[in-house]
This record gives sequence, C-alpha cells and structure tokens, in this order.
Amino acid sequence: MDRLGSRCPLPGYLRPSVFICLLILAASFLTYPMLRTLSLKLHSAVTGSYVSGTYSIVFVNCPNEQIARDIARAILDKKLAASVNILPKASSLYFWNGEIEEATEILLLIKTKTSKVHLLSSYIRLVHPFEIPEVFSVPMDQGDVHYLKWLEESTKED
Repeated sequence: MDRLGSRCPLPGYLRPSVFICLLILAASFLTYPMLRTLSLKLHSAVTGSYVSGTYSIVFVNCPNEQIARDIARAILDKKLAASVNILPKASSLYFWNGEIEEATEILLLIKTKTSKVHLLSSYIRLVHPFEIPEVFSVPMDQGDVHYLKWLEESTKED
C-alpha cells in the first residue's frame, strides 16, 4: 500500500509530465500563426504558386476627396500599399450615437500585403479625421501572377 501511495501525487498537484504536455500545447497554439505563415511562404517559394491570403484589399471611407487623396498618397509614400483606388460618392447610411446618419463618402480600395494590414490600419487611425474610421480588409483569394508579383515588388521596403 505504501508503494501505491508514493506513485500517486497529492490531490491538487499536477504531475510534471502533464505540466510539460500543457506547456507544449500552449506553445503550439501561440506559435501556430507564425509557423503557418513561414510554411506557406516556403511552399510558395518552392512551387512558384500564389498562396491565398498573402495580399489583401483594405476598405476605408473618407469624408471628402481631398482627404482621400492625402491619405492615399501618404500610404503609398510609406510603402504601406502598392495601389489605392479612389471611388467617388459612395452613399452611406449608418448608426452613430443611436441615430441613423446619412452621408456621401469617398471609398478607398487599398491593395497591400496582408502582413502590412495592421500597420496600415494603425496609420489610418492616426491621420483620419473620423473618430472611428472604417477600416477593414478582405484577403485576395487569387489574382493574375504578374499583378501579384508587381504588388510584392511595390510594397518592398527600400
């Protein structure tokens, strides 16, 4: 009976092997996004194929065309994007402070690397006049190989 009691840990204590398993599991969850990105880049480099989601289109509404142009130029100057389309006169209806508002806005379609979306969003929040600027992105599923190559080259840091 003594031997059995010596093998079983006291209640409330984890065995070292369980602790190590939990630690490995937590580390796997935390490093998964980075490992996935690296493996997709390696696959893309080896096969020469496009990996879906490498690039994104970011949507941003601006109150007028001058602000839209200023933001677009600044984004391109900082190499946060390869291209920005400025689409005039989008009619917007939205809730603001509990009321339905209506406005005419200018829509920016920003083409960039998905890895730059967070930095791009942060920059837009700094320069945009809206209290809460509309900034969201959708990943590009597919595209012309030459266009995607140009996108890659255009967003490289000098």
